[in-house]
Amino acid sequence: MSSPRPSLPDPSADTVHPVCASSLRALRWLGDVVLSTDHRQRIRISRSLIASLVYVSCVVLTGYSAANGIVEPGPVVWLQAGLVGWTVLIYACLRSGFSLRFSDPALTLIQIMGAQVWIAASYVTCPPLRGSLMMLLALVLVFGIFSLNALERKLTSLYTLVLMGGAMAWMAHVRPQDYPAKIEIAHFILMATILPVVSLLGALLADIRSKLRHQKQELKQALARIQEMAIRDDLTGLHNRRHMGEMLVQQVKQAERAGRGFSLCILDLDHFKQINDSFGHGVGDEVLRSFADLARRKLRETDALARWGGEEFLLLMPDTTVDQALLVVQRMRAGLTDLHVADTLPELRLTFSAGLTEFQFDEALETTIERADRLLYQAKSEGRNCTRAASRAGTRAA
Repeated sequence: MSSPRPSLPDPSADTVHPVCASSLRALRWLGDVVLSTDHRQRIRISRSLIASLVYVSCVVLTGYSAANGIVEPGPVVWLQAGLVGWTVLIYACLRSGFSLRFSDPALTLIQIMGAQVWIAASYVTCPPLRGSLMMLLALVLVFGIFSLNALERKLTSLYTLVLMGGAMAWMAHVRPQDYPAKIEIAHFILMATILPVVSLLGALLADIRSKLRHQKQELKQALARIQEMAIRDDLTGLHNRRHMGEMLVQQVKQAERAGRGFSLCILDLDHFKQINDSFGHGVGDEVLRSFADLARRKLRETDALARWGGEEFLLLMPDTTVDQALLVVQRMRAGLTDLHVADTLPELRLTFSAGLTEFQFDEALETTIERADRLLYQAKSEGRNCTRAASRAGTRAA
């Protein structure tokens, strides 16, 4: 005999160790304090902190160089203080919500331009490191690929070229022994090649992202239209039979859960086949649309009308007794008196026969629909243009 398989732990059970749970709560609290509780602000601050790694790398690199005698420690200390101060200032603007008053709450353009200034400052402060610092110029521009528009991307590239070009020219003039002109020219040519390429790639990626966003929106709209088409009748715009069937099933569940019933009414347009045969299907379609428009105006917001088939319609009236439902049907019938159902035939008038019943909690939904259908045919057999209703008290005419 095989031993029973051990049961899997219930994922809903609280199996987290108290120490771990306390640690998780502390981490969540710390995240809320550092990054804010607002979702968008958390994203902005997180990206800014990631970008601050550029400053961290500059601080570490210059500190390492100063400690090993590669550069003079005096200017490096001031440079590091400026880098830390700028990082704290940007974080404070974002975390305090001060940045929300600007058109770009992430301060992307300001952060990029400031970062390039500090890279240029590092360039002129640490001559032996200037080649490695140039790699950070392109990295900074990457952070603005999706946030900046085409003009801003071009301006930041031009701004960086002018800023760094000026720094190179000035240092080659005042300290030619540390910044040989020929090497600075090579640096500038390399920078003037890389930065426009980065800007161009950023524009291409931003364009792809914009197209994807547009396609996503179009797909969302198309899905909404498809869903609407799946539940609507093409001709009348009313609910179709399939969707009404789903609504009825949900209504039964709701009625049984809340203890409140509902009424059903099946309506049939009188002599509709004769209208089709005499005046054509175009007029018949116009009659169906006119009746649907009238029903929308006369029904309550809670009522739902569906085209049940051909010239038949099913009316669902939640939380409504037969007596209350009769008033709704009579209001629709009264509205047909002055309704011009077809523009080409102003003298044409329309009537309908109806079978009305109330859902019984001890019966199936199909039984309720069949009873309404029998009452409809009773109304048609007794002269049309009338309603036959059935409740617990029995069948009566209206």
